[in-house]
Amino acid sequence: MKKTLTLLLAAFLGLNLSAQVFTDASAFPVYGKASEATKTRYQRLPAALEGVSRAPVWNLGTQSAGLYLRFRSNSTSIHARWTSTYGSQLSNMCPTGVRGLDLYILVDGTWRHAGVARPSNQKTTTDCMVKNMTPEEREYMMYLSLYDGVDALEIGVDEGATLSQPLAPTPRTERPVVMYGTSILQGCSASRPGMAHTNMIARALDREVINLGFSGNALLDLEIARLMASVPDPAVFVLDYAPNAYAPMIREHGEEFFRILRDAHPDVPVIFIEDVIFPHTLFDSAIRKEVEDKNFEQKALFERLRKQGEKGIYFIPAAKMTEPDGESTADTIHLTDLGMKRYVDLVLPVIRKALRKAHK
Repeated sequence: MKKTLTLLLAAFLGLNLSAQVFTDASAFPVYGKASEATKTRYQRLPAALEGVSRAPVWNLGTQSAGLYLRFRSNSTSIHARWTSTYGSQLSNMCPTGVRGLDLYILVDGTWRHAGVARPSNQKTTTDCMVKNMTPEEREYMMYLSLYDGVDALEIGVDEGATLSQPLAPTPRTERPVVMYGTSILQGCSASRPGMAHTNMIARALDREVINLGFSGNALLDLEIARLMASVPDPAVFVLDYAPNAYAPMIREHGEEFFRILRDAHPDVPVIFIEDVIFPHTLFDSAIRKEVEDKNFEQKALFERLRKQGEKGIYFIPAAKMTEPDGESTADTIHLTDLGMKRYVDLVLPVIRKALRKAHK
């Protein structure tokens, strides 16, 4: 009688009480990495850079921004159990973006958002991402945390349901887009991982994007240029370091960083992006001057390379990135989901143009 009442109550509340079977996610492919030679599976920087990269860069490289899993299942629900590396919290970012997980389902060739796994106050969390679905085979993409690492991850499906390797070849993994930048590129302040602009660009292009965003630390470190250059057969390089790199740094090291990429891949397009015209530059004269100086040097670098005869280089001014209303940020610097969408609207057409011209 008690069991019957429980089932009736569950049905009334729309609950799914089927037992969950959890499988280690290491059984399924992970994408978005510049190198497979990492210390643990869900890190971005290769183990060889430990002790070579500056400590902040290395630590940020242990965070899983831009990484995603692919799998297939006929389960009526998808759960996740994962352990965060740090248990990070940011004052200007939603917990689901910092260390949550994000789930997409392929519907008629388009990736549709299906649910999130919300982190608890503990490092290890179990959460249901989507439930009450019809029991049919679906293709899944699970984005990992933007501002924390993932030490362990399991996928939970209904008892008796299938959980298998993906079949649909999407996003395409050949000729990835490789993007280097700051906290904005890493994903701050997206509400959830799928809304980081690198992930939005990947879905729009149906192409793997490698996120090499390092919060506060896109300082033209040359080992990062060499890592980018080591990616086999890249499609496009995007350089969005100006929000971090100081004007003298761009003047002194910008061309050297570019040359590492160009020497390794003479025909791969390179896109330079200016610093964001932050909303508070309208009022803060010191920040306004700093942004103007950085953008002067970024444009000067681009023009110098063009005069040297470089082909396949592109320049994106940032004047329209947060326009027309200045309502695109969480804290006058980091982009909300609205800001991320506006970034994509600005940058994606240039990436498409570079791809068309480079691969006619």
